[in-house]
Amino acid sequence: MIEIMIIPRCRNRDSAASELVLWRNLPANTRGMLLMAIFAGVVSLGHVIARDLSQDFHPMQAAFFRTIVPLVILTPILMRQGPGWWRTTRPGLQFFRGLVGGISMLTWFYALALIPVGDATALSFTVVIFASVGAVVVLGERMGARRWTAIAVGIVGTLIILRPGADGLSVGALVVLISSLFWAAALLTVKVLARTDSSITIVFYSSIYFTILAGIPAGYYWRTPDPEQLALFVSVGLLATVAQLAMTGALKIAETTAIMPMDFTRLLWAAGLGYIWFGEFPDLWTWTGGAIVFASTIYITYRENRATKMDQGGRPSNESPH
Repeated sequence: MIEIMIIPRCRNRDSAASELVLWRNLPANTRGMLLMAIFAGVVSLGHVIARDLSQDFHPMQAAFFRTIVPLVILTPILMRQGPGWWRTTRPGLQFFRGLVGGISMLTWFYALALIPVGDATALSFTVVIFASVGAVVVLGERMGARRWTAIAVGIVGTLIILRPGADGLSVGALVVLISSLFWAAALLTVKVLARTDSSITIVFYSSIYFTILAGIPAGYYWRTPDPEQLALFVSVGLLATVAQLAMTGALKIAETTAIMPMDFTRLLWAAGLGYIWFGEFPDLWTWTGGAIVFASTIYITYRENRATKMDQGGRPSNESPH
């Protein structure tokens, strides 16, 4: 669809169709990697715009548009999935997932107002580390020495970014870690919910709760934007929707271990856009620590994916994160 929309009108439909066929003929992992790269670029642009808006508005307003726009767009699509798409067997757990996920989102947007987007992005890779430890502590999953070593390496990378006792330690960085911790809790909750509820149901309830949680502080701090600012606010939600669809498509058609390396391009996008927009660029410590943290998450993902395939007799998992 994206390819067809950007083709100039003077070109005929046969040409558009041939390009679509060319896309579909690409290997699944290649398409997945390209979609993941689109996700990384689009989501980074949304974060940069949100940081820009936070100079004149409270960050909770950007968080509210981040949730309400996708909800308005996706709800009609969800309603066409057939009867019962909204029914859940675990309403309490759906609420908990919405609560911890909403807190993660709100703290993330608050952090974007405090520190450069590149620094926040580098620290956001810690989600996989927190989720892995949580899977052992909360869900009772087993991890071998290799994955524990990868977690330890990831912690070292995080400390390099934070540099405790140095000028690099900031409230904004700690808020990002809190956001990552809560998002890890949301991911673990999804793993439990997926046993009984469909992904459509989970997405619907999380969108509802996210919007309510963001709407309360946004209403308190509300400042009416002018038309240009309103367009930027809406673009934050639209970009989030495109990013979510791109990531979902990537996870659906490609192997997780193939597309996860492309997630590191979020740091590249965030650094480049942050420099263009604000003149901010991550220092050497942030790049070094971010690369170490991301390398550890790649290895953890690879080991978990391999273990899942072995548990399922070689069949790939249908579960997708975030």
